[in-house]
Amino acid sequence: MEINEVNLQALGSYLQQTLSPDPNIRKPAEKYLESVEVNKNYPLLLLSLVDNVSVDVTIRVAGSIVFKNYVKRNWKIIDDVNKIDTADRQAIKSSIVNLMLKSPENIQRQLSDAVSVIGREDFPKLWPDLLKELIEKFNCDDFHIINGVLQTAHSLFKRYRFELKSEDLWREIKFVLDNFAAPLTALFLKLMELASQHATNKDAIKVIYSSLLMIAKIFNSLNAQDIPEYFEDNMAVWMSNFHTLLITDNPLLKTGVDEDAGLLEQIRSQICDNIGMYAQKYDEEFQEMLPQFVTAVWNLLTSTGNQSKYDLLVSNAIQFLALVAEKQQHKQLFADPSTLSSICQKVIIPNMEFRESDEELFEDNPEEYIRRDIEGSDVDTRRRAACDLVKALSRYFEPQITEVFGQYITAMLTQYNQNPNGGWKSKDAAIYLVTSLAAKGQTQRHGITQTNQLVNIVDFYTTYILPDLQAPNVNELPVLKADAIKYLMIFRNQLPQYTVKEGFPNLIRFLRADSAVVHTYAANCIDKILILKNTDNTALIKSADISGLAQELIASLFAALEKPSSKENEYVMKAIMRSLSTLQEAVIPIMPHVLPKLVEILMMVTRNPSKPHFNHYLFESLSLCIRIMCSKNPQFVAQFEASLFPIIQVVLQQDVIEFIPYMFQILSLLLDFHTNSIPDPYMTLFPCLLVPVLWERPANIHPLVQLLQAYISKGPQQVAASDKINALLGVFQKLIASKSNDHEGFYLVQSLVENMPPEVMQQFLKPIFLLLFQRITSSKTTKFVKCLLVYFSVFINRYGASAFVSLIDGIENKFMTKVLDRLFIAEVQKVSGTIERKICAVGITKLLCDVPEVMLNGEYTIYWEPLLTALIKLFELPEDDSVPENEHFVEIEDTPGYQTAYSRLNFANKPEMDPLKDTVPNAKIYLAQSLSKLSVAVPGRLIPLTASMNPDAQNFLTKYLREANVQLF
Repeated sequence: MEINEVNLQALGSYLQQTLSPDPNIRKPAEKYLESVEVNKNYPLLLLSLVDNVSVDVTIRVAGSIVFKNYVKRNWKIIDDVNKIDTADRQAIKSSIVNLMLKSPENIQRQLSDAVSVIGREDFPKLWPDLLKELIEKFNCDDFHIINGVLQTAHSLFKRYRFELKSEDLWREIKFVLDNFAAPLTALFLKLMELASQHATNKDAIKVIYSSLLMIAKIFNSLNAQDIPEYFEDNMAVWMSNFHTLLITDNPLLKTGVDEDAGLLEQIRSQICDNIGMYAQKYDEEFQEMLPQFVTAVWNLLTSTGNQSKYDLLVSNAIQFLALVAEKQQHKQLFADPSTLSSICQKVIIPNMEFRESDEELFEDNPEEYIRRDIEGSDVDTRRRAACDLVKALSRYFEPQITEVFGQYITAMLTQYNQNPNGGWKSKDAAIYLVTSLAAKGQTQRHGITQTNQLVNIVDFYTTYILPDLQAPNVNELPVLKADAIKYLMIFRNQLPQYTVKEGFPNLIRFLRADSAVVHTYAANCIDKILILKNTDNTALIKSADISGLAQELIASLFAALEKPSSKENEYVMKAIMRSLSTLQEAVIPIMPHVLPKLVEILMMVTRNPSKPHFNHYLFESLSLCIRIMCSKNPQFVAQFEASLFPIIQVVLQQDVIEFIPYMFQILSLLLDFHTNSIPDPYMTLFPCLLVPVLWERPANIHPLVQLLQAYISKGPQQVAASDKINALLGVFQKLIASKSNDHEGFYLVQSLVENMPPEVMQQFLKPIFLLLFQRITSSKTTKFVKCLLVYFSVFINRYGASAFVSLIDGIENKFMTKVLDRLFIAEVQKVSGTIERKICAVGITKLLCDVPEVMLNGEYTIYWEPLLTALIKLFELPEDDSVPENEHFVEIEDTPGYQTAYSRLNFANKPEMDPLKDTVPNAKIYLAQSLSKLSVAVPGRLIPLTASMNPDAQNFLTKYLREANVQLF
């Protein structure tokens, strides 16, 4: 693509169309841009348009977003595939920083993100000048540029906060510190001076504080892994100025009562975060400076209002105190009973109270309220911080804390009892405080796992929680109803089992509550209770326990989804999935009501998929219905196909990329229930599944392979007659070349070998082996070797050891020596998975016993005993899971279940099948019997060979022979 006026205008026109609300205009434009992004100069054309001030700013912003997303998709080189021309890469890196710094803020932000993406891959090795280019801008007087540089540095370095330690990471951080720490410190001091000089200039002080905020964030990133020597040496400089910023007030930086947090709150909050990190990680070095910060933070907390704009500041300030309180060496700071009482009265209780802003959130934005309260994303809330401070203080002062707070809890509950309608907030705070005191250990799956023995959670449940759960009016005092359900949910493992079971019908009633929070909590609690286990690992609540409630339960869950605030409520859909899974066959009588509802919801979300988790649980629920009904009676398959095929057709025709992987899995599941052949509609679809564009999307690969496997296993003759074996092998060739997807290629080719008539596959067998050997020669990985050995064994088990040896030696004379020595003998111990190891064991047994003419009388005799020893090791030793240091690839078992727009459906997955279950029940017995049979054919040959094995191997072999009741001759 040339960079000229015509192309710029065309690009601008397509970008304009991508902003259209009409999908008929927007989608073709998006597809066009996606199709041309492979062209040389395309990214430079985008940047030229973004830089062109004569172009409408909305189009320039759209161009910057498209560029950022282009970089995110394509910059990383995967499997040696470079999607961006090398010259384009260099040109981008040469121009992007200057372009970013001179752009308007909304464009600058997008380009800054693009720089950080490029930097993550190329910095510092392939982009060593980036830091120098950024530092040079510190000397200019334009704060728009300085803030752009700081924003970019923050984007580039913030991954240091969570990145796993490695030599490469240490080298990179050292490079950054050596070059960036001193200039950053100089800029920090310069800005502190300017802040003092311009304290009365509103515009100037805002710009200066914006830069100081970014510097405080960068400080956090650069100190996150370990305390750098430079910052340790300059700790007094940084901490004294942080302290100044913490205690300095400036009315010009304050925002209105109802406005968001201003720069003053943001920078104080970030400083609390920074000193919290030092208190937690670098306590020894920070020891001298700690007391002044404890005083400053305490003063801050007692003088800050309860408006929501201060939430993050208060949360981080309390978290700092909690981090200090956790340390043994600081316990004396909190030992005085009056101090504990003061903390409780002035910090903890006020920040646990249900505020007006919380009430607004509960009613007007229930999704955000739920996200904060039960998803664990309330890390920045006052309540969570106060709760953490309670836990920190309880570490050394549990009896004192329990006694002090007990008085407040009693007072709050008394206040509620005197006026339930007016004092419900007191009970809410009391429940939260009891939960904070009682909970000492917690997991998502099990709820509270460890409790404070001084708090009787069962008595509190019976006295104060149960009445709210049993209240006939589910809409009265909804916050307390939500509190009660949450209490049952988080203490579900600590309360008596009969109590939890008795609570289940009440939860069903709450599904019909008007409050989105209440019916969501009820659904979430149902989900959590249904996965509870007894001590013997059986389900606490079984199908028989709730089958009588099945109709009411499912109807109430669907009723919740009909409420305007919960049309796509992921908790409710997950509870539907969990209920179906628990009920199993008990759901069959009400399936005529369930399936139409699910199909109706699917049709609705197909128009605009926006809630990934909701969609995932929807497809899991559909998969469950198919599995439950069709397992009982395969005739139901036609009913499901009639309901789902029209939607599947819409999804494929309109290219609803979020749902296509799910549809492939649903089709695969349905096809598996056909017994005799593949129906015509599936065969009509079959050629479309092999179109290359489908395989370009990573999210499609696993479900497509799964679907093709279903085709191959259900109708091998039909697949062969479709004349698409070459196309299938083309897919295999593409997959096998990819380190991340090569195992999928093996799944596909193994299906072909196992199911296709030998005469159909004959002409393709040698080319397949040639491809595999080319790949192992050019790019050997442990994963590939493991898959290759399983494939070899599948081949041997299907076609015989003789055909395998002939084919290998047909590639190159005596090539079998390398296969035996370097692969089977050297690597078989690395094969993982019970079934995979069994397949290899049977394959090796056939090599040992089925081709005596080459393995005992030919040039491969020297490998017979080492191969048998390797097989015995495979049986008796654990998997060799060592991986060479230079390998960077995804293991099969670690292949992400969730990729972009794709989650693997658990209820659509085929259970792992043992192809040798009927023919070889026990691989060790099979080896013993095969050896005995071989020794009859060649008497006297095997005993000397086995006698040369090491004693342990001989002992194991003797044991196998004895168990099989056979012997060697």
